[in-house]
Order: sequence, then structure tokens, then C-alpha cells
Amino acid sequence: METGQLQASENGHSGVELEGIAKLRVLFSEQKKYLDYFFDHLDYPQLYGFTKLLLECKGVIFFSGVGKSGFIAQKISQTLVSTGTKSVFLNPTDALHGDIGIVGPEDIVVIFSKSGATEELLKLVPCAKAKGAFLVSVSSLANSVLGKLSDMNVFLPLERELCPFDLAPVTSTAIQMLFGDTVAIALMQAKNLTREQYALNHPAGRIGKRLILRVQDVMKKGAALPLCKDSDMIMDQLVELSAKGCGCLLIVDEKKRLVGTFTDGDLRRSLNEFGDKLFNMSVGELCTRSPRTVLFNSMAVDAMTKMEKTPPVKFLPIVNHANVVVGLVTLHDLVSAGL
Repeated sequence: METGQLQASENGHSGVELEGIAKLRVLFSEQKKYLDYFFDHLDYPQLYGFTKLLLECKGVIFFSGVGKSGFIAQKISQTLVSTGTKSVFLNPTDALHGDIGIVGPEDIVVIFSKSGATEELLKLVPCAKAKGAFLVSVSSLANSVLGKLSDMNVFLPLERELCPFDLAPVTSTAIQMLFGDTVAIALMQAKNLTREQYALNHPAGRIGKRLILRVQDVMKKGAALPLCKDSDMIMDQLVELSAKGCGCLLIVDEKKRLVGTFTDGDLRRSLNEFGDKLFNMSVGELCTRSPRTVLFNSMAVDAMTKMEKTPPVKFLPIVNHANVVVGLVTLHDLVSAGL
């Protein structure tokens, strides 16, 4: 057995697998080389002019393309929207059948096309110009027909496709995506988009929830709160402790100001310590005074952080600035909310 085969066997790979891994390594190395060519030959003053144009746009930035370039254009448009720039994908076929009506003189139409010679896109040019929009072509063919018809052309340098026939658009679409998404982030930075503003565009995602949700959005309140007085007997409050399903009692005074907490863990420990005497004791005698709390307008993620401090707790009373209980949040509530 040759050394290479022996090593492959020792690493758990057969000769066939090793050969396949080697071929993949070559392909990815070639793709990297073609991407390096793109980066090495970029015209940055041209990119700056394009980015500045989009930044100063007073209307909407429309992206268009057909085939693979159309999918890329649609994705880039979505990236722009999610990072704070008004953008819409304009299907070129639909545009010729009425959708061009949405385009106005303050808008920019950006057309992606590797060759800059796609018939459907060339038909779109006079329509967009008739609406008064500024037209930008993005292609990888110098002096393309589309580029000559546009108000601005952005050239994406392409050495060749990774495809062995230099036909399948796999490298050209990769550089289109790199170009568009990087410009989107440049616009995001130029507009000084904050984490909070970004989160507002992603309210259903974990990032958005961590930056938007406050404890008052997820807290239990009203009749769902397990409230009692410190003079109440433990025996009388066992049903409340169990029925509300919070794992605790919130002890309050006559003005609903928080006095302390009593948990099901406290109940077990008290039973071990006091036995039957426990049922003749009041909640106030056994409760935890000055428990951890959180203000009603606090961020939900901050409440979770507070719960995780040593020793960790599974709930937090929510109070206002006068220490009046307004709610209760549990660890289960926060996890269920997506934090």
C-alpha cells in the first residue's frame, strides 16, 4: 500500500474519497482565483460613484434582471431593504406589461446582466427612461450594449466562469452577489443605521426581539399574578402557589408594593425544616425579602441576564418606580418569546 493510500485509510477515507476531496479542493481553489481576479481589477472610483448615487436617491431603487442574474438582483434588493434602503425588485417581463407604472423620475433602475445583451432587459431600457428614471447597468462585458444605453455602467471584472465550458453562470453570479451585498453594507454604514433601527426591520428574528421586546410585552399581569399578603397563612396560599403555574407567590402590601417572594423551592425547604409546624406559619415568616426585580420598561433580554446571575432564578417580579407590582416574567416566558 502506498503512503498516500495508507494515510487515507488511517484517516477513515478510501482512495476514491481522497480523490474526490482533491478534486473539490482544486475547484474551490480555482473559484478563489477567479474571485481574486474580480477583487484585484475592481474600479473603486466607479464603485464609489455608484454607491454615492444610491445613497443620494430620493426615490426608490429598483433592481432588475432575468435568469440567474434576476435571482441575484432580487436578493440584493431584499438586502438593501433589510439594511435601511428603499428598494424593490422589478421583474422585466411584468414591467413591460404594466409594472413599469410604479417607476418615477426620482427613482433609479439598476439592471444586472452578465453580457449586457439580454433582449428582455434591452426592451426595458426605453420604458425606464420614458418614466424619467436614472438607469444603471451592471455587467461583466466591457462596452456592452446595455452599458452604452444606460446613464451609468458598472463593470464587474470577470476572468471566466468556473464551469469547464465557461458557460454556466457560477462565478459571474458570485461576484454580482459580492458586489451588491457589499454596496448594501456601505449604504448601511453611510446612513449610520443603528442596531435598534436594524432590529425594527427584523422584528420576528432573535436579534430583533432582543433589541425590541420589553418585559411589559411578555409579562404576566392582572388576574394571572400570584399575589398574597405577608399575613396570609401558608396553608391558605398553597392553591394559589400551584394554580397560577408561576412557581412562586408575590407578597405585597395594601398598596401592592412588593414585600417579598415565596417559591415552591422555599416550600420544600420549609417542609424539611419545620415539618407540620409549617402549616401554622404565615407567608411573611418564610418569604425572601428584597428579591431581585426588574422595572416595567426594561428590555426583556436584560431581564434574562438578571435571571442568569448567581444564584440563577426562574422568575422576576416586575415593578414600577414606586416598587408597585405590575407584572411577573418567567424564564419560560422569555424563551417562548424567542430570546
